[in-house]
Amino acid sequence: MDTGHEWITTPVTADLLRGALDLERTAHGVLPHRLPAWARAQCADGQLATAESQPSGVRLALRTRATAVELDVLPTKRVYTGAPPRPDGVYDLLVDGRPAGRASVAGGSTLTIDMATGTAEHRPGPVGTIRFSGLPGRAKDVEIWLPHNETTELVALRADAPVEPAPDRGRAVWLHHGSSISHGSDAASPTTTWPALAAARAGVELVNLGFGGGALLDPFTARTLRDTPADLISIKIGINLVNNDLMRLRAFAPAVHGFLDTIREGRPTTPLLVVSPIWCPIHEDTPGPSVPDLDALGAGRLSFRAAGDPAERAQGKLTLGVIRDELARIVEQRAAEDPNLHHLDGRDLYGEADSAELPLPDRLHPDAAAHRRIGERFAELAFTTGGPFAHHSAGKPGTPDTAPGRGAGSARP
Repeated sequence: MDTGHEWITTPVTADLLRGALDLERTAHGVLPHRLPAWARAQCADGQLATAESQPSGVRLALRTRATAVELDVLPTKRVYTGAPPRPDGVYDLLVDGRPAGRASVAGGSTLTIDMATGTAEHRPGPVGTIRFSGLPGRAKDVEIWLPHNETTELVALRADAPVEPAPDRGRAVWLHHGSSISHGSDAASPTTTWPALAAARAGVELVNLGFGGGALLDPFTARTLRDTPADLISIKIGINLVNNDLMRLRAFAPAVHGFLDTIREGRPTTPLLVVSPIWCPIHEDTPGPSVPDLDALGAGRLSFRAAGDPAERAQGKLTLGVIRDELARIVEQRAAEDPNLHHLDGRDLYGEADSAELPLPDRLHPDAAAHRRIGERFAELAFTTGGPFAHHSAGKPGTPDTAPGRGAGSARP
């Protein structure tokens, strides 16, 4: 620990966190979750367990005069057998809403995944520390956004002045659910996932329930959306249903209706936006499942291919094109009696022309530049005049964003 400061240790409690729906006490500290415990108990899928424990959109939100803040953390990093090492997760610092630093922690526990065999091995590792120093000595709001793609246990929070929960600034709460694309996939940092970028531009508080591989119309997710306080709700559905080859068209439409019915049980008039899939060439007309491209993996690249057959659409297999048509039809049907239900074609966020300019590096997930484009377009289409969320925006979509760059952050193992 840096002995140049008079450190005050503050317990990490739920009132210091935003974007988390549950806080689990562990042997090391606390672990933020994006699904409540009752929902986690209803699904034994390891993929979902990993995804919901990765704190996309979760941030410490503090009010303090501290000039230095330290956070002890225990991350769990994913390692894919045969693929290049993934970069360390990023912690973004905002001071009064503006980028003020960025840091990472080396080491931690590892989850080694063999995509060829479908096996995974967890190995425990050491706690690390991030430090942000040189902060202004005045009273200010400080946010530390946790890595969107690393399960992160929070072990200890220290500062050289008292900290308290940041006050409620009265901003609208936007609750979003989607797949790994909403989770953050290959975004550069937690504040530059497309939902975080859109929320910052619109001036709303984000609760991100984007789960890598987990946007599967699960009833417990619908109940979580129903029961989570929010002013705005959006759901982005499609790609996971295809790449898991989870259901056929006969099951899909009733499942969407049931998912929307559940949300409406608790949120009957909340603006609700249904977003169809962005453009993804391998699954536009070819059903799933998506499988690892073993030739690419052998060459040290992570990539995917569609293992279905376009002819299988006749038997009701889903493609992105089929899902888009069905979602548009369902929303049009329901909107006749639900004026607060809206539809957005995902190709308006990232379409065929965008794919040619900014191709999906692994054939499934947008990179950092594509996340920025999707976030900017969502803010414009959803939050500006005429958009379904227009009356709830406190920001100015279309103005330059404030994505953090390198700042005063440092890391210690």
